[in-house]
Amino acid sequence: MSTVESRPRVGAGVNRVDGPRKVTGTAPYPMDFSVPGQSYGALVQSTVAAGRIVRMHTDAAEAAPGVITVLTHENIPKVRTGPVTAIGPSLPAPLRNDRILHHGQHIAFVVAETPEQATAAARLVRADYEATEPLLDLHDARAEQLIDPWETDTARGDTAAALESAEVTLRATYTTSDNTNNPLGLFATLAVWEGDTLTIHDTSQWPSMVRTTLAMVFGIPESSVRVLVPYVGGGFGAGLRAWPHVTLTAMAARMIKRPVKLVLTRPQMFTSVGHRPSGVQWLSVGATRDGELVALDHRSLSSLSMEGTDYEPFASGSAYAYRCPNVITQDRQARLNIAVPMSMRAPAEAQGNFALESALDELACHLHMDPLELRLRNHTDVDPRNGLPWSGKALLECYEVGARRFGWSDRTPEPRSMRDGNWLVGYGMASAWFPYFGQPCSAQATINSDGSALARSAATDIGTGTYTVMAQLAADELGLPLDLVRFDLGDSDMPNSTMAGGSGLTGALGNAVHDACRRLVRSFAELACGDTDSPLLGCSPDDVECTDGRVHPAGRPDLGESYAGILARHGLSELTANGNSTPPVATELGMSLAGAYGAKFVEVRVDADLGLIRVARVVSAIDGGRILNEKTARSQIIGGTIGGIGMALFEDTVTDPRTGRIANGTFADYLVAVNADVPDLDVVFVGEPDRGTATGTKGVGEVGLVGIAPAIANAVHHATGKRIRELPITLDAML
Repeated sequence: MSTVESRPRVGAGVNRVDGPRKVTGTAPYPMDFSVPGQSYGALVQSTVAAGRIVRMHTDAAEAAPGVITVLTHENIPKVRTGPVTAIGPSLPAPLRNDRILHHGQHIAFVVAETPEQATAAARLVRADYEATEPLLDLHDARAEQLIDPWETDTARGDTAAALESAEVTLRATYTTSDNTNNPLGLFATLAVWEGDTLTIHDTSQWPSMVRTTLAMVFGIPESSVRVLVPYVGGGFGAGLRAWPHVTLTAMAARMIKRPVKLVLTRPQMFTSVGHRPSGVQWLSVGATRDGELVALDHRSLSSLSMEGTDYEPFASGSAYAYRCPNVITQDRQARLNIAVPMSMRAPAEAQGNFALESALDELACHLHMDPLELRLRNHTDVDPRNGLPWSGKALLECYEVGARRFGWSDRTPEPRSMRDGNWLVGYGMASAWFPYFGQPCSAQATINSDGSALARSAATDIGTGTYTVMAQLAADELGLPLDLVRFDLGDSDMPNSTMAGGSGLTGALGNAVHDACRRLVRSFAELACGDTDSPLLGCSPDDVECTDGRVHPAGRPDLGESYAGILARHGLSELTANGNSTPPVATELGMSLAGAYGAKFVEVRVDADLGLIRVARVVSAIDGGRILNEKTARSQIIGGTIGGIGMALFEDTVTDPRTGRIANGTFADYLVAVNADVPDLDVVFVGEPDRGTATGTKGVGEVGLVGIAPAIANAVHHATGKRIRELPITLDAML
């Protein structure tokens, strides 16, 4: 059974099907929803970073105009803790005791008739604290250290001995800062109870998880919870938890028997929905004089909150990045009095890749070798951890195509050797990768009596183009023109979906849509092949194709009949099939599952007198497997590149080392890359469909960011001779 394309549906740069709604302002984001009779919530947050609450003062707030209730740890109902998810245990229930674990922790929730009344009353709530000295320094000996909870540490060979005997050795320390996701859309929750049935509008990248979590928290069946997220105003990983404010909003709505709506403020976004953890990394690299790696020791220490469960093994990617016989990777976390860290675009790899790719550039300088040549010499076609070939890896092609498009051969090797007037010109490059991530996923496909199709799943589209790409894939599998296919998502009542995160949704959901559509076509074939009135009578369902909405014997479109005709003759208004996908098992495939790969080439210009850095050009050559939509995939790489520029040059969530308060928690103070900071961005896709999945895709949401920060740092060194090992690269470091 196969599909014949009458015109390209997959791969072409199709415009987003949701584009018109977004540009006309009619796409409903979570904060846009309202229901009759709703009330409004406002959070009260701790003004100390550690200690306990001695007494809450809520009388003034409770007496304020419009106030319905004020929830604190003293009067809140007890609820359960949520489940363990694919990214770890749920966060503990909010307001459950008097302990303070970080500055900005939720300590009360005010509900009032209007948002203004709720905000005003929240300012009247006071707390008496018994404050203690907070732990805020990664290197504080008092901080509890967690040892590899996911067992990602690796060791092969005798790294210590190989480093001792290496002809060339490099040892360096690299530091990355705390970054905050900061999507443009503020996170919002609207909770509506009807008896014991809960409907939630929430800013989430994972509606199925929110449903499961809230059902467990409130002790009700999952079928009694519906989570709606048709559009998300950005997430970058912040929407991968059911955050405490979601539980609080639902809890308040249940208590007052009225809908409650909460919209976080921008400062609350810095303390309530995660952030990229800060960290320090130590690398020791040994090599021969001709550039072959013989030893690599990569260790990291990153920040974690007192009760958080996020784990980002910065060093783990170094275990398989290059051919090297002796490798140690080790990751540790220190519990601090900070807000809960959570995934931010390219978690772990963004930080780990910065350290490794900076170290390789330093090694190339010591060896007087072209940085690209060093990487070519240590490229590996097999997974060094197990010797299995990769399911798809076109990194060599990324190097070749990217270097040619960038003009890497024009680079002169010596630092400060290229100049344009008063601008010092630097060329830098880095390899990039993001590992395969897959989770079970389900989808459903339906063909209606008019010949149109609907596919759906409880996924979200966080701006990546899921609406569009899945409609393309369904159209391709069903042999229908794209304008006859619709894809629906963002509703937990639809078939269960994995998260829109980890660059895993396109693969998992795409495979589920592929399966559902194949099963649907087979259902039509089985109806027709046993029907005496059908030209398909006697055909095997395994030997049919579908073209232009018609099912026909392979190679004989003239003998086919339409979906609509088959339905009409059997008195059916529609036919539906369900599909599922599960992650493939590498050992059964005889290969290691490859994520996306890339090579990043960057030109920077540095003012010789002032130290100002300007990124002038970026070329990203990407192996993304089978590209389902070239336009949306390119957009993902461009967006990730801009995030990488921000990570390299601007973004730093500054915490007061005495109080634990975030000092720059607004867009006025937290710097991100803007239009003036973004140069010409060239993106090219190379490689073949991945052999490990049914659709041949690889996620590209993360790999666009990976490698940009080290490529910029390497270019800055080439331009100036200054080696910067701490992000972001600020003006003071250049002077």
